[in-house]
Amino acid sequence: MSTRAHQLKEGMTLTMDIIPKLWENEYVKTAIMVILLVAVVFGFWYGSQLALNTQYPALAVASGSMCKAEHMYCDGWSHPFSRTLHVGDLIIVQGVDPKEIKAAPEPDGDIIVFHQPLGGNKLIVHRAIANQTIDGEIYFTTKGDGNAGSDSVPVLEDQVVGKVILRVPWIGHIALLLHNSSGIFIIIILIVILVIVEFVIPVFSSEKAEVDIGGKSEKVAET
Repeated sequence: MSTRAHQLKEGMTLTMDIIPKLWENEYVKTAIMVILLVAVVFGFWYGSQLALNTQYPALAVASGSMCKAEHMYCDGWSHPFSRTLHVGDLIIVQGVDPKEIKAAPEPDGDIIVFHQPLGGNKLIVHRAIANQTIDGEIYFTTKGDGNAGSDSVPVLEDQVVGKVILRVPWIGHIALLLHNSSGIFIIIILIVILVIVEFVIPVFSSEKAEVDIGGKSEKVAET
């Protein structure tokens, strides 16, 4: 056997010996689980973008402009399944051809997501109530179901992100919470708790077990 082949064989043997030992380490297991979790989350997000043909496949409703006047509160807790959007709803958005968007008065018109007209990256969720074609481009007149009148500036077709195809009550509150300081503070606390549960408690438990075992061995020796 050549020296190169011998070195490769030794390297493979060493690797096969190290991997099981690493897998037995709790820190390594935790790190692998975190990496897998992050990979799943990012894979799901980018996969959703491809499947739904939009850069924003899921959004949290942050404004009450779609809430109807008969509802005193727009949090969705008291009337989660009424036909409107509430603050804290998670909406699923699908990218569509602007020509396929149905523009009609409430409740028939599609609810669309679009970039704020006249510049800016802010996203708005309103209903398309009318449209017109000017020089080959489609302009939408939009309106929040809870607003008294329509939006003053028409929405150009290029500004449309997609239309809402599904809403999930309450789940969007999690995303909204992460956008303020109190939400970040809660996340930090949860991370600290996770670290304590995963690392600190097992260390103290193992030390206690070693002390108990040592005490029992001493008693046996005395008898």
